[in-house]
Amino acid sequence: MTKLASRISQVIPSITLAISAKAKAMKEQGLDVCSFSAGEPDFDTPQHIKLAAKKALDEGKTKYGAAVGELGLRQAISHKLKNDNYVNYSAENIIVTNGGKHSLFNLIFALIEAGDEVIIPTPYWLSYPEMVTLAGGKSVFVETTAENSYKITPAQLQEAITAKTKLFVFNSPSNPTGAVYTKDEIEALAKVIVDNDILVVSDEIYEKILYDGVTHVSIGSLNEEIFKRTIISSGFAKAYAMTGWRVGYIAADTQIINAMKTIQGHSTSNVCTFAQYGAIAALEQSQECVATMLESFIERRKYMFSAIESISHVSCPLPYGAFYLFVDISSMGLKSLDFCEKLLSEEKVATIPGVAFGNDDCIRLSYATDMNTIKKGMDRLNKFITSLT
Repeated sequence: MTKLASRISQVIPSITLAISAKAKAMKEQGLDVCSFSAGEPDFDTPQHIKLAAKKALDEGKTKYGAAVGELGLRQAISHKLKNDNYVNYSAENIIVTNGGKHSLFNLIFALIEAGDEVIIPTPYWLSYPEMVTLAGGKSVFVETTAENSYKITPAQLQEAITAKTKLFVFNSPSNPTGAVYTKDEIEALAKVIVDNDILVVSDEIYEKILYDGVTHVSIGSLNEEIFKRTIISSGFAKAYAMTGWRVGYIAADTQIINAMKTIQGHSTSNVCTFAQYGAIAALEQSQECVATMLESFIERRKYMFSAIESISHVSCPLPYGAFYLFVDISSMGLKSLDFCEKLLSEEKVATIPGVAFGNDDCIRLSYATDMNTIKKGMDRLNKFITSLT
């Protein structure tokens, strides 16, 4: 039997991908499955983005490109960051990666080594700690609560910092909770970061999916001192329904970008060339597609949250961003994985167990699906919970 590298045994396979694959397989068998599992918009990529990629293909943009990404895309990202996020990154401060996940993976490999600590608020996007583990670092988890909308406080951040702390992972809007930090909350966290001279990576992949007049504040925009310690990770998957395109990016100090360039140069090299031209169109052309998708998310969020409110024995905070509900099932007598497996088996509803995100008393529901599925699935969820109580 082949002896695998020991690092593999330290990493937990993605539960979200596993459950999404199981739900898909059940559908292919002809079963009527309502899936709330995938963090993927159910919309097609907007036509003008697809046309830009097709045009690039027709123009022969199919060759190797720069490992850091096409200059035109890096310039478009630079322009976007200056105008939307109020952070001043030039093209040389940006590297294009194979999706937002890849941007974080390469960043952590460029920064983290044995002995380094990375602070991650719980619940977290499930890949953060696994990336830290693969890089040889240590994840330091800080538990947040529903009462505080699952937001880390400055006092909690300060308490978690040690001499070994190198990086704080900050995600707003959040996956899996939909929490969005206010400017005052971000300013308070930024002060702790600056006072302790650590780095922060701000995962802003959901920044355009916001509700009820809430605005996105990029932590690096607050002042020069926090800007110097900020790294932005983002991409095109969520806002532009480009999940399969695999285009993301990091904006950071050139020293970090050059380190990531070295890693990327010996692994994937450039992102698919013609896909990058689709990403340029996403940024530079009409943003009406984003607003149209958001209208659907607003309707779905309202329905799903109201449905949860009407079900006894479960609860969740109102999300102000992304497209998830993080539902507390602690009174059900089941931990999250057992709950999700029984729900899928008995009622054909696919959800993600909170244990994947560091909270075994909750489940994540995604409303990135059509209203008919949401209505039918929430009725089934209600029936299932009623049968347990």
